[in-house]
Amino acid sequence: MTDLPSRLTTALADRYRLERKLGEGGMATVYLAQDLRHSRQVAIKVLKPELAAVVGAERFLAEIETTANLQHPHILPLFDSGEADGFLFYVMPYIDGETLADRIAREKQLPVDEALGIATSVCNALQVAHEAGIVHRDIKPGNILLSRGEPLVADFGIALAVGAGGSRLTETGLSVGTPYYMSPEQATGDQRIGPSADIYAVACVLYEMLVGEPPYLGNTAQAVLGKIIQGIPVSATAARKTVPANVDAAIRKALEKLPADRFTRAADFGAALSDPGFRHGVHDEAAAAAGDAGRWRMLAFAAMAVAVVSLVAGGMGFLGSPDVPAPVERLKLEFPSPGPGHFWGGTMALAPDGSGMIYPDSDGNGGIALYYKARGDEEGRLLPGTEDARDPTFSPDGTWVAYRQDGFLVKRPILGGAPVTLADGVDQGASAVHWMRDGRILFELTQGDRLARIAEDGGSPVDTLGDVGTMRWLQGIEGADYALVVRCSGGCRLGLADFATREVEIILDAVERAWYLDSGHIVYVRDDGAVFAAPFDVATRTLEASGTPLFE
Repeated sequence: MTDLPSRLTTALADRYRLERKLGEGGMATVYLAQDLRHSRQVAIKVLKPELAAVVGAERFLAEIETTANLQHPHILPLFDSGEADGFLFYVMPYIDGETLADRIAREKQLPVDEALGIATSVCNALQVAHEAGIVHRDIKPGNILLSRGEPLVADFGIALAVGAGGSRLTETGLSVGTPYYMSPEQATGDQRIGPSADIYAVACVLYEMLVGEPPYLGNTAQAVLGKIIQGIPVSATAARKTVPANVDAAIRKALEKLPADRFTRAADFGAALSDPGFRHGVHDEAAAAAGDAGRWRMLAFAAMAVAVVSLVAGGMGFLGSPDVPAPVERLKLEFPSPGPGHFWGGTMALAPDGSGMIYPDSDGNGGIALYYKARGDEEGRLLPGTEDARDPTFSPDGTWVAYRQDGFLVKRPILGGAPVTLADGVDQGASAVHWMRDGRILFELTQGDRLARIAEDGGSPVDTLGDVGTMRWLQGIEGADYALVVRCSGGCRLGLADFATREVEIILDAVERAWYLDSGHIVYVRDDGAVFAAPFDVATRTLEASGTPLFE
């Protein structure tokens, strides 16, 4: 390879004078050169020899000729192409600027309006190409040049020509596309690549401009491709709250696994980015439902056997009324056998706005893992890496889940992403974890039966409360310096664990589970399975009346 520049220099000497190498990628090497005929600087892209052998000069030059006719303000034009001493090359204007990849590497995240402007311009350029029957196949930040702030899409010719290698290219172990921006059909080796693959890639690029990283990350290309095929990325708005809802929805539609579920046209994707009313999928149904959350709250009770009864409480004025209202929703989940030493009661959580739930099911390898089921979906989705995890709890915004696993307190994004370990020495008995709205997470430490609180970003546990006994359940109360706990020893009792006095005050016997509601009530499950509710005064810490039965 050491003689490549000299051979190339000699081969092109009558037309171009090579000055220096600008960069090198998986498919080609780029050189800065002087166009002798027109006295201008140009960039010459030379295909790697192994690719040139697969594609062939005739096919390469034919595809380059096709893309040379593309005319658009945001498409980098082609000046020339050819074969010289076995090298396949094409010539482009030299842009004295930077790539979008350089910009992202320097700034990590771009201003929202600027990112949308770049993505929209790229969509418009792709629309012209797609109407001409040309699919780029390798849209990525490195192929988007920035000239005076305006994006230029490069490498139409090389991607199309190399893609024409089809199965011959696959046999070499090479592929068209960069893993982070590959569509699922490209990741699975499908040779039928259409415009929707480009739309998917633009969504990946926009996501990276907004969030600071692509939708799917991994230590290897195989790991990234696996997530592209099976994973669900974290919402852009969840990762960066200034991203408008319509932009998040448009990205999610463009990132759908099936090409038929994405935008039909690149221009439609660009239009959705500027349409404040655009929405897509069950997440937006959940968001609409969240607007009605003040009218009702759902609480979940997971029994040790097979049934899960969803309770509806709060804001309905049912306490003190002779007529107990019917639940808004009911559902039944068949839990797998928990096995020796496992207690699955409580290993279930409902999103604060009712948009989804987490529950245990088989991991497919003889164990148990956690699954996420969005409201309205027929099936749940496995949360990778949650094998033998217990007692999930949603973050206040419903985008993260925390749980106990192998002696650790762990959190992870609901829609995909790496888990984060928050604390170790966590009790693995029949306890619970609770993520409070103030950002602190409550859990039990193994040593000394200590109840602890920790910041949602991690750090050392603070406000530990020692000798709380054998806990089966806990819930923090917003604005109060105590928590609801269920202690079980010769029977289970509901108590208040005070972080200031470090004492537990028992307020009710024969209770298996209990939840405090914003309406000022405690809903509790007795040891005989009956569900009751009673008014509770947070200031005086007293149940103000006998419980009203809700369910037997």
